[in-house]
Formats: sequence, C-alpha cells, structure tokens
Amino acid sequence: MQTQTIATQPIEGQKPGTSGLRKKTRVFMGPHYLENYVQAIFDGIGGVAGKSLVLGGDGRYFNDRAAQVILRMAAASGAARLIVGQGALLSTPAASHLIRSRGTDGGLILSASHNPGGPEADFGLKYNTPNGGPAPEGVTDRIFAATRTITEYRILEAQDVDLSTPGEARLGEMVVEVVDPVADYAALMETLFDFDAIAAMFARGFTLRFDAMHAVTGPYAKAILETRLGAAPGSVINAVPLPDFGQGHPDPNPIWAKPLVDLMLGESAPDFGAASDGDGDRNMILGRGIYVTPSDSLALLAAQAHLAPGYAGGLKGVARSMPTSGAVDRVAAALGIDCYETPTGWKFFGNLLDAGRATLCGEESAGTGSDHVREKDGLWAVLLWLNILAATGKPVKALMEDHCAQYGRNYYRRHDYEDVEADRANALYDALRAKLSALPGQSFGPLMVKTADEFSYDDPVDGSHSAAQGLRIGFAGGSRVVFRLSGTGTVGATIRVYLERVETDPARLTLDPATALADVAAAAEAIAGIKAHTGREAPDVIT
Repeated sequence: MQTQTIATQPIEGQKPGTSGLRKKTRVFMGPHYLENYVQAIFDGIGGVAGKSLVLGGDGRYFNDRAAQVILRMAAASGAARLIVGQGALLSTPAASHLIRSRGTDGGLILSASHNPGGPEADFGLKYNTPNGGPAPEGVTDRIFAATRTITEYRILEAQDVDLSTPGEARLGEMVVEVVDPVADYAALMETLFDFDAIAAMFARGFTLRFDAMHAVTGPYAKAILETRLGAAPGSVINAVPLPDFGQGHPDPNPIWAKPLVDLMLGESAPDFGAASDGDGDRNMILGRGIYVTPSDSLALLAAQAHLAPGYAGGLKGVARSMPTSGAVDRVAAALGIDCYETPTGWKFFGNLLDAGRATLCGEESAGTGSDHVREKDGLWAVLLWLNILAATGKPVKALMEDHCAQYGRNYYRRHDYEDVEADRANALYDALRAKLSALPGQSFGPLMVKTADEFSYDDPVDGSHSAAQGLRIGFAGGSRVVFRLSGTGTVGATIRVYLERVETDPARLTLDPATALADVAAAAEAIAGIKAHTGREAPDVIT
C-alpha cells in the first residue's frame, strides 16, 4: 500500500453551514470535491496523525463510496483508528454517543439529514468534535479557510475495507474497527428509560406505528421497539434503509409523512405514532386523533421528564432555538429552572450541555434531545414519550389537554417557501430588515407591533457572539412572527416564516391552529410582502 499525494486546487462553495457541508450528490461525486473537503477537515482540526475518529452515515446514495475514500485518506494522514458503523451506517445520535463513550477525537458523519437522497438529490458531510457535537463556528471557519488554500490531498492506494461484519482490520498502519451500529446506542437508552414499564405497557395491548422512512433509524427502532420492548411485529414500517429513502423525502412532518398522519387521525389509529428522519436526529409525535407540534412536544417532555429514571433528579435547565415557540419557557418558569434562547443549530446547545446548564434542548424543526449526547435524537424522544405514557397511563391527547390547561397553549405553525431564487429571498429579507426600526407602534389588522429586531446571541458560557440570527416581530398580547433564511437546502433558499400566538383562556384552547393564527399570518404577509417578493401564493410546506 502506497500513499499518493494528489495535486489539487480550491473549489468554490465549500463553506460548511450549521450542520456541515451539503450539496447535490453529483457535486460531491465530482473530481476532487469530496477529497478536497475531507483534507480540509483534517487540516482544519490540526491533522489526524495518531488520532481516533468515528465514521458512519445515514446510508444515502454515495455513503458507501465516500466512507471508503475517507478511510483511505485517514490512513494516509496517519490516523491511528477509525471506528466505523457496520455497512458504514450510524445514526447521528449514535455517532455522537460513540464519540463520547469511546473518547475519540471526533467523528465524520455522512448525511444531509432530512434532505432527499439519490444520485440527483443531496449529500452531506460534517465533522463532530470530541464532545460529540457539531463543530462550532471557530472550527468550521478553520475548515473553510483550509478549503480556500488547499494544494494537495493524501490518499492511500488500497482495496476497499470490508465493512459488512463487526471486527478489526488494518488499512496501512491504521486500525479499522467495524462495530454494530445499534448495540451501544440501545444500551445507552436502557440506562435512561424504564424499559420494563414500557414493555409491560406493550404487553397490555398498547399499539404503535413508527415510520422509519426507509432511513437509518429503521434498524434501531426494530431492535429497541419490537425486539427489546415487545411492540407487535410490523409496528416499525419502512424499516430498511435505502439509498434513495424509497424515493421519499425523509423529513418527519405532516407533509412528507402524510400516510402516518392520516392513520393517526383516522378511525383505526393505534395508540401512538412517530417518525424519524434520514439520519435519525429528528422526530414527529402523534397520538390517536392528535398531532403534537415539536414545540409542544419539547414543553411536555420538560414538564414530565422526571417520570423517566434518567431524569428523575430533575432538569438543570432547558434550551430552545429562537424560532421555537415559548411553550417550554412557561414550564421552566414553573419548575424554577433556567430557559435559554439560542440561534438555530444544535451546536449552540453544546456549551450549555457541557457546562451543566441545560438538560433538555429542542428546535422547532422536529429536533429534541438531552445531555445524553450532543445531538438531537429522534428515537430518544419517542422513548421518553413512551416512558411518560407508561408512567401516567394516559393517552397522548389527554396528556396534551392537561398540559395546555396548566400552562396555556402556544398556537404555532411554520410556513416554508422552498427553493426560492436566492436574489428574491435576499431581497425580501433585506427589505424587512431595513424596516424593523419603524414597525413598533404600527397596526396590521387587529395586531399592533410592540417589538421588532434582529436576533443575536451572546453565549453565556464562552462569551462568543452570533449576530444576524433571524428577524423577530412581536405583537401586543404575546403573538409574534419570525423570519429566517434556512441553510439546510442545496438549491436556492428556503424562507421560513414562524407564526405564534399565546392563548391562556380555557375556552380558547381547542381552536383550529390555522384559525387561531389567521391574524398573525395576515400580518406577516402585510409586513413582508411574501407573495410580491417570491411569486408564491402559498407556502410549499406547513408544519
């Protein structure tokens, strides 16, 4: 085996976002593209000589080939050990756990999260630091800088490593350790939840439907929910990971998981429904006759987490991304614990978790997690819900009704305008930013603007400052609208509009969300001119 040094030059556009670098699959498959970025990661973290790393992904198209390239490049750069999920598969939370439990120097995760997969779809790669979390901006800045000065990369000339069977092999001087992708994660879950109580609930006839969306969570859900906990065979559907996710869109929301929603809102619904995304870090929760928004799920989990053994001692604090509704804020106030509002991106929770300031964290984009790893965790959220259901004996709908009666209800929706031409999206955003200072005091229908600003964040742990994190408009009475440009897509821009209304009147806790938010939606349109800027009559996705 010989190490080859390949001359190259910088490739434009290799700037990692909140969750690494995401591009069209064929872009990643282009000459030197993947290799350049991998070498930039190695250089940006100070090299990998003598280091150990975790490697795995969500099984999307090109995952297997990219894994072999990364292995040969790590060996050529002197890495001591790579711990790889069997078949190059690892859910993102499982990868985070392995990084932490094995004390490695970080990990490389092959995923574009909830984006579609396939040769004409999306691919992604991100580096997670030794704490198991996404690289903070200081690290991604160094990686990006390396992409702009690269002149060569190193790769071992070798045959593919057999990743089909657990065990150890050598690639040059580097040890390649192939591990069962599920085992360590499942063992961790058993330390957090009362598996016996959940199993007893299933034994009494409790029914479940978990849609793995032909993504990476399928093997995890089958092993834990069906084999260990005793859910009926077939409770987990679409359980085999496929390179194109079965030609589906592995985003667990009411649009892309519509068959599950239809089932749960129909007459023959099981007791509990859930779904997870491409790499296993997002979740959708439903009960018989009810869809639970991610914001409401976070709030209920915070209120009831003490029912699970791993959280019986109480929560140190909670954190939510700025666009996430304020439902969890009122739970935190009632519990007497801190609630942190951060920018979007799980990496912003890392410092709070590491410093012991927060236990539970959540994002409105279906991400929920705790201090057990440094990523959001879809199956963890499902298991915590099941633990709460087992402990209370109440159905999901009753739990949510009780919660709203105690804390009030945050009516909430997100409107996504996807693949908008970048110049149109930027024009809308820039025009709205320019008028923020003039908005307070103006009325739009029955709503009067009380506050308007651009969110920024000062990290309470390390003092770092993050500016330009979204535009917020607050109305008298507590309603608000938030505008953001999303960085998770690979084409154009996605404009996200978040609508929220707080209701504490017991007689108004069961309104249709669209009706409850109609005035807020109208005000958002009047203020931002969404239709005029985008040419869209309605959002592409409403969640």
